Amino acid sequence: MSATAVKAPPSAPAPQPTKDQADARIGLRGHIRHTGALVRRNLLWIKQDAESMFDAVLMPIIFTLLFVYVFGGSVGQALGGGRDEYIQYVIPGLMAMMGMNMAMGVGTGFNQDFQTGVMDRFRSLPIGRSSVMLAKIVVELLRMLIATTILLVVALIIGFSVESVLGLLAAVGLAMVFGIALMWIFLTMGVVMKSAQAIQGMGFLVLMPLQFGSSIFAPTQSMPGWLQAFTDYNPLSSLADAARGLMNGGQPVAHDVWVTLGWSVALTLVMAPIAIHKFRTKT
Repeated sequence: MSATAVKAPPSAPAPQPTKDQADARIGLRGHIRHTGALVRRNLLWIKQDAESMFDAVLMPIIFTLLFVYVFGGSVGQALGGGRDEYIQYVIPGLMAMMGMNMAMGVGTGFNQDFQTGVMDRFRSLPIGRSSVMLAKIVVELLRMLIATTILLVVALIIGFSVESVLGLLAAVGLAMVFGIALMWIFLTMGVVMKSAQAIQGMGFLVLMPLQFGSSIFAPTQSMPGWLQAFTDYNPLSSLADAARGLMNGGQPVAHDVWVTLGWSVALTLVMAPIAIHKFRTKT
């Protein structure tokens, strides 16, 4: 009598790791390596598309000349001087503003990568999800540094003077720290919003009141009481005042520096996890 072979039941397929589990398996060195590779990719893309640097190159020149030579005379008189006095006032404020305008670019670029299918390719690779976002931030920081350098060069040409080089470096660093915090907001918008145009429109609706409702362009003492109350809590006012104190001297800066750092830490702690989670779960 022949024995009948008994087939073993087919084994269940091994469960596939989730995106979070796969991301957790990548160590710190892996994240750094992936971030570096993606930074190089983004820089090569900028090299091929030089027009993407127009905002970083031209914006600081246009804004500096526009505000100094259009508003410098009248606002400078209100400051007790003239155009030279206004140059010393507005340049640190414009440096603070650069961070906001550059931060919006990271959101639009991130969204465009989704629209063109580049991001789908990234998410199919065994790389850290946060590395994709960190690479965007690093490249945008380099663009911000270029824009700030151009701003300062133009400012020095038209008569701006720096009282402390260390203060200047501290002001640039503070602006970049705040800029990173803003970038997490725009990265989140780049994931959840449907188009780059929508991000630009929403960005301008938010940025314009923050910029003009602050001490960036003019002192706040002549503003209505309700607007002065808004500027007191506007982080851009703290950043601009801190940059002035660090670069020009003559005023205490500790409070404004700590307020700016507090805003930066709070925005990063809140928005970075949201941005990374939205990126991981986007379908």
